Amino acid sequence: MNFDLTITNLAKDIIELCSDKKLEISIAESCTGGLMAGALTEIQGASKVFTHGFITYSNHAKKNLLGVKSSSLENFGAVSEQVVKEMAFGALLKSKGDIAIAVSGVAGPDGSKSKPVGLVFIGLAIKSGQTTSHVFKFGTIGRSQVRIKTIKAGLQLVLNELSD
Repeated sequence: MNFDLTITNLAKDIIELCSDKKLEISIAESCTGGLMAGALTEIQGASKVFTHGFITYSNHAKKNLLGVKSSSLENFGAVSEQVVKEMAFGALLKSKGDIAIAVSGVAGPDGSKSKPVGLVFIGLAIKSGQTTSHVFKFGTIGRSQVRIKTIKAGLQLVLNELSD
């Protein structure tokens, strides 16, 4: 698969840093549907550090595979700070790794007033116990572009975390 140079370079840097630091990474994806995991696995050596990719497009999958609480989905919705934090934490627990990233968003074409197209939440969980979330508003740039921007933003967040 051909990812653009920015995504390829971010993925390469993550694989190299994880390898150097002997860290394992996992991913829980909703709106990107496995593309972020695909970007990492394009890089030689990914199998040494990338352990799990959870594609949890449905709420049922988020609950069953990652342990996202039904109450969080009901109260906040799948596209929310609370849910991506629970997704990231669930991926970290299930993988027994060192860092996990989770993404959930509205890629389009349909959105709502409270959750417009281009709204994306990205969660990060690290073994030390810290779980954070970040919100992005990419706007109505098209479904594919929202997903690509989500991958770039997510990989950059992971790289920033690993570089600290």
